[in-house]
Amino acid sequence: MLGRFRHGYVAPAALLVAGLLYAPFVWTAYLSLTRYDGLEPPAWIGLQNFAELFDDPALLTSTRNTLIWVAGTMVLPVGLGLLVAVLSYDIRGGAWYRVPFMLPYALSGAGLAMVWSPVLSHDGIANLLLGVDTAFLQDAPANTFAMLLVWTWQQLGVNTLLFVVGLQSIPKEPIEAARLDGASGWRLFRHVIWPLMRPLTAVVVGLALVAGLKTFDIVWVLTQGGPGRNSETLAVTMYKETFVASDYGYGSAVAVMLTVVTGLASYLYLRRQVTAT
Repeated sequence: MLGRFRHGYVAPAALLVAGLLYAPFVWTAYLSLTRYDGLEPPAWIGLQNFAELFDDPALLTSTRNTLIWVAGTMVLPVGLGLLVAVLSYDIRGGAWYRVPFMLPYALSGAGLAMVWSPVLSHDGIANLLLGVDTAFLQDAPANTFAMLLVWTWQQLGVNTLLFVVGLQSIPKEPIEAARLDGASGWRLFRHVIWPLMRPLTAVVVGLALVAGLKTFDIVWVLTQGGPGRNSETLAVTMYKETFVASDYGYGSAVAVMLTVVTGLASYLYLRRQVTAT
């Protein structure tokens, strides 16, 4: 009897998801095919917004910066998080060593940017401490790398925590057997611990991939995509075109493009992980 009505139990949740997620995307896809300023009714123009988008030189800059963010978030916070987790896992008081790395995660992206803005500004604390005269947030792509380091500072703690959970879930028997066979240090990690943690690593890297593609708040607060447009990501471009320039049709075209890229990248990554296993 329960199996006969299982679709009825799932239907309310499915309708809620469709209403909150899929309906807005369909509306955005429709707006991407129109000229719409938020005041007059949308005017159908077909693929003209997408044609203008791919002719826009700012798109190349946004795409480059987004790719830097994707590569950086998949390497720095993940790699350093794994390193901290491994080094602090099997030592006395290791949890206390991880606390300083966890604290920045309590800040939002906007709050994080507010904390680092006076540090990275031209007359900020970083230049005073280093004794240099560097425009950390002015020159591209150096400003993107500077913001990426700030993002790493925040995300390092949560990645460390995830990897610690992964280490705790590893069976003790393979590690003890490897140690009896003489494996230790890098050899133990490379040939025993790392393969056992591969499923969790795939999840952490996948989350970093999506986070890099939709980077917005930290860039907007620190530079607003500037100077000019040299630190924009695709998400910042979407926001500026939609809510600053009030070109909802063009901004929707950027949103559709970003959604397609994110979905395709996630699909290809997950498919590769499934194939590898």
